[in-house]
Amino acid sequence: MLLGSIEAGGTKFVCAVGNEDYRIMDSTKFPTTTPAETLQKCIDYFKQFNDLQAISIASFGPIEIRRNSPKYGYITNTPKPGWADTDFVGTLKKAFNVPIAWTTDVNGSAYGEYVLSTLFNQRLRSLVYFTIGTGVGGGAVVDGHFLGDLGHPEMGHIRVKRHPDDLDFSGICPFHGDCLEGLVSGPTFEARTGKKGQDVPLDDHVWDIMAYYVAQAALDTTLMMRPGKIIFGGGVVSEPFLAKVRDEFAKLLDNYVEVGDLKDYITMPLAKNNGSATIGNFALALKAILE
Repeated sequence: MLLGSIEAGGTKFVCAVGNEDYRIMDSTKFPTTTPAETLQKCIDYFKQFNDLQAISIASFGPIEIRRNSPKYGYITNTPKPGWADTDFVGTLKKAFNVPIAWTTDVNGSAYGEYVLSTLFNQRLRSLVYFTIGTGVGGGAVVDGHFLGDLGHPEMGHIRVKRHPDDLDFSGICPFHGDCLEGLVSGPTFEARTGKKGQDVPLDDHVWDIMAYYVAQAALDTTLMMRPGKIIFGGGVVSEPFLAKVRDEFAKLLDNYVEVGDLKDYITMPLAKNNGSATIGNFALALKAILE
């Protein structure tokens, strides 16, 4: 059985074909340009596979996930230039007569990690996945279901307490300024330091500031949801950075509630190379067939 995956990011798209065992059989990636050009590349890629049974899309957002909405399947008021009000699912449905699952990129990643936790015999009932890259987002899975009724969560836009050494930085979110995304997404490095994130050494104080904000996101998530695990992925995240986050988290939590070993609780993804969304998409595509 062939299953299709589209991980639609603001910077690049990753398309893949796999099977019901979540094994990637073929994949490709290309830059995110205009909706017409980028979605046509998705269609052209999947047209190569005559026996495709379903497709799952995990997209940057905001997106409309309510099936009773006339805008279901759309990317809505995204700050990504040219992509607001894009009928993503409708465009794919015109090209393929197969079930199409639709969720956010971070929900797709969260679901992939949920599936992998079972395969790795962790058997978590719940987890939260944050991505920190060009943007910041979060998704949650509880007993195999996503959180969100009126829409999907927007965890990247929560408010955080400002670090005393960062009060002069106004943040870069076009909607909220200094929300979590506005303070820790990849482009904030250049806004603060004039350097790309990969060029800022880990002993630079800006990493301590970022860790303080990310630890607050982990703290808020812990106190609101008490999930089995909080996972951080995306281009900004590394194990040395998460060590800083765990240290800040421990200070902020101050042993108020029990979370176990922090190395097991605040972790990198099980999927390598930020491939969680592709695994999640295969699982969601399979689920779409069975529904």
